[in-house]
Amino acid sequence: MVFTTLSQQQAAALVIAGDALFTGELDRLVALAMRHSIPAIYNARQFPEVGGLMSYGPSITEAYREAGVYTGKILKGAKPAELPVLQPTKFELVINLRTAKALGIEVPWFLQQLADEVLE
Repeated sequence: MVFTTLSQQQAAALVIAGDALFTGELDRLVALAMRHSIPAIYNARQFPEVGGLMSYGPSITEAYREAGVYTGKILKGAKPAELPVLQPTKFELVINLRTAKALGIEVPWFLQQLADEVLE
């Protein structure tokens, strides 16, 4: 229903925020955005990997690496309560050119050059 409304109101684009519910429904969200020809940007690289237009969000690989470093500090005796709260420092832009073409969008060359990964 939401995608139908967005389509009827001629929404120019859609931003899907980070949420476990959305990630759990990534195939469905990507399919709905494509069916209604709504360009969407997501928070995680899994979305363009299954056909979404693009994503911009924290690097999961880097987050796992940081979790390992944190765990190592705790195993070496650091008190968890004394460790700083960490926030992501590395973000990734992933663009799916096949999806862009299907939506009739030409992704500028400079944006492709800035991307961490371009799926063709």
